[in-house]
Amino acid sequence: MEVKKVGVVGCGFMGAGIVQVCAQSGYEVVVVEKTREALVNGLATVEHYLNRDVEKGRSSLADKDSVLARIVGSIDQGDLKDRDLVIEVVPEDMGLKKMIFTELDRLCPGHTILCSNTSCLSVTELAESTGRPGKIMGTHFLSPVPPSRLLEIVRADTTDDETLAIVKEFGRSLGKEILVARDTPGFVFNYLLIALIGAAVRLLENGVASVEDIDKSWTLGMGHSIGPLALADFNGLDVGYMVARAMSDRSGDPGLAPSALLKEMVESGRLGRKSGEGFYKYREAE
Repeated sequence: MEVKKVGVVGCGFMGAGIVQVCAQSGYEVVVVEKTREALVNGLATVEHYLNRDVEKGRSSLADKDSVLARIVGSIDQGDLKDRDLVIEVVPEDMGLKKMIFTELDRLCPGHTILCSNTSCLSVTELAESTGRPGKIMGTHFLSPVPPSRLLEIVRADTTDDETLAIVKEFGRSLGKEILVARDTPGFVFNYLLIALIGAAVRLLENGVASVEDIDKSWTLGMGHSIGPLALADFNGLDVGYMVARAMSDRSGDPGLAPSALLKEMVESGRLGRKSGEGFYKYREAE
């Protein structure tokens, strides 16, 4: 099967990025949100980043207009009924995701592949909520989506070979390098990332070094562009806390559980860049 028509459920920051790269790659995209306000905000995010590409000379106004012409926004999930591939991009809530997958399974034709942008939840469990378990996959895009070179795709225990091949080819068509992971807690990327950030937080919690010096060990010592604590702020401490907790719950490994310090920061509203303060302070919430 050739993927021509793509659907996206959810147009927050991640969803908007996925919509953008799909439309830029020539796909007709329908994106669905719960409310008109959320849809308008999400589509405005897509246009903002397309405008920035024009300003920086990476594309033309004609390119931008062509991309936007391939995007249709809706608040009716029924508008996804003719899609070849649908990507769910909603918060990491298994109950919510199952509800969406069950509805998509009812709406979409038998050939449609259903994907989840989950970063840590069981894709196999999601597949069990549908009548097409062979056509379910995880497509874990990294943030921010357009410049990221990697797409981690997760094969459920039930995913068939044809679906895997189609999703790999789809990912490559978006200009991504493909990493194929088994359906295990955190998959590959987040298993490594959560372990690194967790170790950095424990060093801080135990008074071993300052925030700046812990990050310096990684930027100067390993040549990375950002340290683990600054990266945690960028991703959102609430997101990191949720992923770590989900990985720990799913695996039964207490070593993956978020630290008391991270829990305290999230509960006090220090969520990183988006709230204006996390491990670092920022001039304004971003």
